[in-house]
Amino acid sequence: MTPATRAAEAAGIPFRLLEYTYDPDADAIGLHAAASLGLDPALVFKTLVAVLDSGEMVCAAIPSPARLGLKALAAAASAKWAEMAPPAKAERATGYVVGGISPFGQKKRLRCFLDASALAHPEIVLNGGRRGLQILVSPADAAKALGATVTAISA
Repeated sequence: MTPATRAAEAAGIPFRLLEYTYDPDADAIGLHAAASLGLDPALVFKTLVAVLDSGEMVCAAIPSPARLGLKALAAAASAKWAEMAPPAKAERATGYVVGGISPFGQKKRLRCFLDASALAHPEIVLNGGRRGLQILVSPADAAKALGATVTAISA
């Protein structure tokens, strides 16, 4: 159990856990997870942490092959601009290590934005709160449990 799996359980949403062998040398963690699990990379969402011009930190979940559209994220968050959070700051805010940051069960619950492409799939995969652990869940259930804003944030 991780804080992420406990949070998903507490939210009462159905989910399945998927495990794979994490490779710290992988160029793209999400793409490596997808390949290791034999899944379409578009179904495996990576969790990124950004900082808004106000100083607020937010969480964005986008498909592994995509890039985060910082302007789109800023607009969705009603901010002037957004930039990627330094890894150490993201780890402190979420309570997770890079490669294991989940939108669920964060130490300080960050406002969450889920890329709208998630709704095109019956299930998506999100990080389960540790490297090598993923949560398979319906995008509607994930959005509800996270209180996420579902919007186009991929570049």
